[in-house]
Amino acid sequence: MSKSLMLGVKQGDCLMLLVDDKKRYNITEPVKNAKKNAPVKILGFGVSTKHSISQSQFVVVRKRVMDAEKIELVKAQFQPFLRQGEEYVRRVEDLVRQIPPTQIYIAVGAVLFTTFLLLLIRVFKHTISNTIVLTGLSGGGKTVLFYQLRDGSSHQGTVTSMEPNEGLFVLNSEASKKGKIKAVHLVDVPGHSRLRPKLDEYLPRAAGIVFVVDAVEFLPNCRAASEYLYDILTKASVVKKKIPLLILCNKVDKVTAHTKEFIRKQLEKEIDKLRTSRKAVSDADISNEFTLGVTGEAFSFSQCINKVTVAEASGLTGEIVPLEQFIRERVKP
Repeated sequence: MSKSLMLGVKQGDCLMLLVDDKKRYNITEPVKNAKKNAPVKILGFGVSTKHSISQSQFVVVRKRVMDAEKIELVKAQFQPFLRQGEEYVRRVEDLVRQIPPTQIYIAVGAVLFTTFLLLLIRVFKHTISNTIVLTGLSGGGKTVLFYQLRDGSSHQGTVTSMEPNEGLFVLNSEASKKGKIKAVHLVDVPGHSRLRPKLDEYLPRAAGIVFVVDAVEFLPNCRAASEYLYDILTKASVVKKKIPLLILCNKVDKVTAHTKEFIRKQLEKEIDKLRTSRKAVSDADISNEFTLGVTGEAFSFSQCINKVTVAEASGLTGEIVPLEQFIRERVKP
């Protein structure tokens, strides 16, 4: 045994490494030939001092020395790569110095502009709505139209909805088409007066509104339908975003059904009356933030800020092409 022993310690711990001049002991090998109270040097955290310890206190651990050796070995292995990296950086710097500053500014500007454009396109895509809202009075056939659009089924035409029907799907008529087709988020809002407030949950994110009218029972419901339609057309969420609206005259397969021209004219006349009667209380009307039409002129849907069109359909027979066209104009494939 050498006159002095090198002992590495971890402060606050009993983990130690004892090495003599000739041998490094294994991790668990006790020091059998160390003399009791032999003088040693303790090396830890830059501290070097003489200390006497008994044989029972020696625990030989090589872990710290082995870790240090591994670090040195890794450094030696990566040294060539570091030198190559430094050389590459120097070459790039020399190349950049040879490029005129104007070209550098143009290149940087092009990269920044392209990045901004890509981000703008991505944000714009995410903000485009694919929601179409079906609404109207109860019994108009909204839910039948919903099922026709989704799976081509009318459900025997006897569907009563008291809760919104909502689904994200590719239109049934486009299911067989090849290529990527954008799904439509379709919402069927019940027409019952107590459930109409649910409409306000969907209008702010709607790409289009379909107001379904029963073409057979139109006249008895003309006043109620006009009031409901008036409320929709004067909502801030609809006017500010200029959400397109389709008045869909449903059940035109019936002999007694009214034509879309007749329904349009009657709705315009009734809304014109509503506009006059509600103008007197417009200051106290908190639900209608906008007025309709042009002062001094008879009301027409063409005067609306958002586009309003009228079409015919039959949910029972599946004749819904105008409805599908309206949806695809709002939600691009």
